[in-house]
Amino acid sequence: MTDPVWRPNACILCECNCGIEILVGADGRSFDKIRGDKLHPASQGYTCNKALQLDRYQNGRAGRVTTPLRRRPDGGFDEIDWDTAIAEVADRLGRVRDEHGGETIFYYGGGGQGNHLGGAYAPATMAAFGMRYRSSALAQEKTGEFWVSARMLGLPTRADFEHCEVALFVGKNPYQSHGFPRARAVLKEIAKDPARSIIVIDPVRSDTAELADFHLQLRPGTDLYVVTAIAAVLVQEQLVDDAWLAAHVDGLDAVTAVLRDVPIERYCEIADVPEQLLRSAARRIAAAGSVAVAEDLGVQMNRDSTLVSYVERLVWLLTGNLGKAGAQYAFSSMSAIGRDRGHAPGQWPTSPVAGAPIISGLVPCNVIADEILTDHPRRYRAMLVESANPAHSLADSARMREALEALDLVVVIDVAMTETARLADYVLPAPTQFEKFEATFFNFDFPRNIFHLRHPVLAPLGDVLPEPEIHARLVEAAGALGEDEYAPLRAAAEAGRAEFAEAFLALMGEPTLRRLGAVLLYRTLGPTLPNDAAAAAALWPAAHACAAANPRGVARAGYGEGLTAGERLFDAIVAGEHAVVITDDTPDETWQRLKGRRVQLDLPELLAEVAALPRRPLPDADGSWPFVLSAGERRAFTANTIMRDPTWRKRDAGGMLRMSDVDAARLGVAAGARVRLSTKRGSAEVHVEPTDRMRAGHISLPNGLGLTTDGVTTGVAPNELTASEDRDEWVGTPRHKHVLARVDVL
Repeated sequence: MTDPVWRPNACILCECNCGIEILVGADGRSFDKIRGDKLHPASQGYTCNKALQLDRYQNGRAGRVTTPLRRRPDGGFDEIDWDTAIAEVADRLGRVRDEHGGETIFYYGGGGQGNHLGGAYAPATMAAFGMRYRSSALAQEKTGEFWVSARMLGLPTRADFEHCEVALFVGKNPYQSHGFPRARAVLKEIAKDPARSIIVIDPVRSDTAELADFHLQLRPGTDLYVVTAIAAVLVQEQLVDDAWLAAHVDGLDAVTAVLRDVPIERYCEIADVPEQLLRSAARRIAAAGSVAVAEDLGVQMNRDSTLVSYVERLVWLLTGNLGKAGAQYAFSSMSAIGRDRGHAPGQWPTSPVAGAPIISGLVPCNVIADEILTDHPRRYRAMLVESANPAHSLADSARMREALEALDLVVVIDVAMTETARLADYVLPAPTQFEKFEATFFNFDFPRNIFHLRHPVLAPLGDVLPEPEIHARLVEAAGALGEDEYAPLRAAAEAGRAEFAEAFLALMGEPTLRRLGAVLLYRTLGPTLPNDAAAAAALWPAAHACAAANPRGVARAGYGEGLTAGERLFDAIVAGEHAVVITDDTPDETWQRLKGRRVQLDLPELLAEVAALPRRPLPDADGSWPFVLSAGERRAFTANTIMRDPTWRKRDAGGMLRMSDVDAARLGVAAGARVRLSTKRGSAEVHVEPTDRMRAGHISLPNGLGLTTDGVTTGVAPNELTASEDRDEWVGTPRHKHVLARVDVL
């Protein structure tokens, strides 16, 4: 028995990854207490209620896998040793590659929230087996935004809510979904300041909307009409920043010509938003010294999601809210997340069967089953799934299960026996996020951006291996790397970091080795790192790339200049248990990152759709499906599916169906009544929670439910009710927030 000790780490339940401290119990396994880490440079001691429940992730009823598993013909699993598992998986992947081509092996995942470091090693495995196509949860959410940002600005942006005068949220409830540091504290600060304002566009009177000065509670699915009307008010009332636009943008005349003709009153009628309220919100945006804007899944998984991303950017660009404190900024980065080449339609790469656009290297999730369930010769025939659960998280779960079962081989790398792992041929177990070195690449803060290499809190349980080790063994079993490549680098590493850099860069000149670089680093530089932090080796080139791309910010953060800055940054990351500041920027750094590029307002294909909006037929009411279901609402006690133990939920344990008081009264259902919820894909029985926060005709189910633990399924799995063909016309993101539905009283 050891004395309890507080250990720094981070929450793993949303992209903010707030710093926490964990009091590990005397048994060396339990989390006796969790608190915010005051030394974390971004969250500064802040946490929401969800982080306090992380013992349920680590030690709860999660169906933990602690030894490699191989499926038997009867559907059960046998425990096997790692040598057998790696040899058999490599052999079977190799056979698929040799018979059908490596491009028929599909990779999905690369890390859930906070679990990204293993994904940095996946490209080596992909290269070793000739894999070409991949996807992740980002292709369910953000690819439309990525593509629009790439075409308009050449890079992604985020917003500075800490210092803004006006905060605008489009389909986002940061009180629950966060998305920026200290979200709840910042929202309350804005709400209490009479000189600042919050504007929310959301059909639900969410926790954030409760704090707002302007809540545009629109009809579900009409977001494009609302954001277009706001942009039109700016133009028609001459509220745009003419001087700023002249200095920074191209394509203004084409955009203003379209927006001058927008029938604002008609759009407000369609959205069922008071015109005067919308105009007042637009005027508040125009009058503000700074406006920070964020969109999220409420629109990114809805009708017209890519078009909304485009017009939402027009709103803050027409008012000059880029590259200044309290507005949008271009962030430094340790990765390429969110960056796309911005191909015009018809020029982007496409998936092999469905011909779907590949944005930021990601195949749209909604076409994965289409790519498998076909007799096309280029169909996917095997799938490697890492730290992801597509059988539960992707649209149309029944069809996704059918697709997984149709594959020649499914290999899952994960912590628990997930819904996807149960369908796998092999399950390769990894340590939990608190049993290994881990990190997130969702580093978007400004002006001080941070990176957190989290150190292990506990020893691994059972016979598990961290993802970098699994990838290294698969690469070696494929014959792609071995001692011939390792020995010279190991010798160089013993001589010093400068000698190692010279030897490593020489190898990277060989195209066949370049994509294997992460494993080369792990096997050679990794063993030289302190505290057994070999998994952090992949961060070494990332730190140098960050220093080279952001020399001013890295210097201001205290790492010096030139080649030594990258080394100092890397060493600080490896040593920094509480996270470290990687760049310290000034507001004009955005313009340095744009490198003199002018912002492109006119995206002709998208602008043409905005111009045609007045002539678009309105969707006819369908008496068979009178409700719009938002499938996967974030609530106070919901989280992503790594939280598999249902006992962590202190409220709404079963995940009630929320509907308006008006609809509940009309149907004659009281709180807690059980109803049948149906869509074109399926049906489920669920309890009702009437509320005055929902519009009539709008209903919602929470995310993170419908998981099976110890043979018991809790709540409704939202994607049993969604359809893969219901997706964005441009980038294929799903319409989980706009599912036509029916409610029948039981």
